[in-house]
Amino acid sequence: MAAITLGGNPINTSGELPKVGSKLADFKLVQNDLSVADLSTFAGKKLVLNIFPSIDTGTCATSVRKFNETASNLANTTVLCISRDLPFAQKRFCGAEGLENVVNLSDFQEGTFGKSNGLDIVDGPLAGLHSRVIIVVDENGTVNHTEQVGEIANEPNYEAALAAL
Repeated sequence: MAAITLGGNPINTSGELPKVGSKLADFKLVQNDLSVADLSTFAGKKLVLNIFPSIDTGTCATSVRKFNETASNLANTTVLCISRDLPFAQKRFCGAEGLENVVNLSDFQEGTFGKSNGLDIVDGPLAGLHSRVIIVVDENGTVNHTEQVGEIANEPNYEAALAAL
């Protein structure tokens, strides 16, 4: 378990993030059109996985906006924004904001992505949601960078994530 905080109050996650140098486990996540995406959907692409509790919070929305802004300048790279939000909420947010450079994926059905990557919040008021995490993966599915943001209300280290590409 990783110990993180929410408003300075300690909470825990379900495990440890994937290790740098390991292969990212395959996943099945729901896209905005309700189709299912897995790791092979993004084969041959570098991936920035921007994982967060809910698109309807300020910090989560900011991270999606910032990665959307940067994504258009990244060669052979896709930014995946992953939460337990319904695909409809993700699509509504990006549509209202005019964000077209990120791919929204939802883990709402079973939450297996969060469980298999050790990033679910297991206690406190956000239990069951994903913690704020960044995972960067190369074209071969190898993890190059991970960040478990220690305080959920804080933004991730964007520069470190982009430097890992």
